[in-house]
Amino acid sequence: MAKGFDQHQHYLHQLSLLGKDLTRRSRASCELCTKSGMSLSIFEIPPAPREPQLESVLHLCQSCLSQLQKPKQIEANHWRILSETVWSEVPAVQVMAVRILKHLATHQTWAQEILEDLYLEDELKVWVDQQGLQ
Repeated sequence: MAKGFDQHQHYLHQLSLLGKDLTRRSRASCELCTKSGMSLSIFEIPPAPREPQLESVLHLCQSCLSQLQKPKQIEANHWRILSETVWSEVPAVQVMAVRILKHLATHQTWAQEILEDLYLEDELKVWVDQQGLQ
């Protein structure tokens, strides 16, 4: 049991080491809703790799983070910014934006329209389809 705990602590430490690079990449703003001037948390895009990688994490505000943790309680209007965010140069941002839009598209026409106009590289499509919001 101690070995598993130690591995988890090591993983969390490795994840925290990404903080400076993540802050630089995100320009200290939420990478999904673009809000700045608030506390940001590291969010790993599922499925998480064995070792934390900058390419598979996002810097998110508490509002975005809490909604991703409880997708059944998602506030659709909060995510209208995804019409811009989905075109980010950061693949991880694109992937999460598309996953959220797919989740919303079942009830939101505007989300369906964004997805219809979207073009993604094949490798990003595979990443998007690896997992949805749960």
